[in-house]
Amino acid sequence: MRWRSLLVLALAAGLAAPLAAQGNDSRPGIAVLPFTNGGSYGQNKEDFEALTVGLQQMLTDEFAANPALRVVDRSQIKQLLAEQDLGASGRVDANTAAKVGKLVGARYVVLGGFVDWYGDFRLDMRIVNVETSEIVKTEKVRDKRENLYDMVVRSAQQITKGLNLPPLSKVALAKRENRKIPTEAVTYYTRALLFADRGDTAKATELFKQAIAAFPDYTEAKDGLKQLQQS
Repeated sequence: MRWRSLLVLALAAGLAAPLAAQGNDSRPGIAVLPFTNGGSYGQNKEDFEALTVGLQQMLTDEFAANPALRVVDRSQIKQLLAEQDLGASGRVDANTAAKVGKLVGARYVVLGGFVDWYGDFRLDMRIVNVETSEIVKTEKVRDKRENLYDMVVRSAQQITKGLNLPPLSKVALAKRENRKIPTEAVTYYTRALLFADRGDTAKATELFKQAIAAFPDYTEAKDGLKQLQQS
């Protein structure tokens, strides 16, 4: 299917209003694609699968905390990738990312991968300029798995700085950095996103609630639960 046809499908599927709204928004737009597993060991297969969408959402959430950026909702990315069957690991390159970015009105698209070697965790990210289809920046963050949320916060700040985008305010950044979200809560959250994508609302609801129980101030999990209950 040609990309022009994909645009028609996207508009027909209900993306016309978001795309039109983006035309009036002068803020730099950024989109995050699903992460890929680069070969990980130490957790079960489903936990790694959950991280492909979990890290995507977590990094999206960090960008969204910055009001100077316009962030593309993960649901739009998911829909467009599904139309072209591009969700399989390793099938999205810089050119494809740029095409997706154009469809959702983003200036930059983040491609990410991770490797978890028995708790030694690494995030690798490439940032694509949508206009040129070029990779204009790469970022790497490495730490222990239990510091996964902190790694995502650092990744967002490094990317923003590397692209010379408006930074998150010092007060807001301090609040993000001071959140000590336990690994257990992050695992429940990412698994909840995975089951929500699969259409298993009951299991996703249970996992969101477990994430909140493990970290009562987990705003993102509360938002995810609320969306499920309203759908």
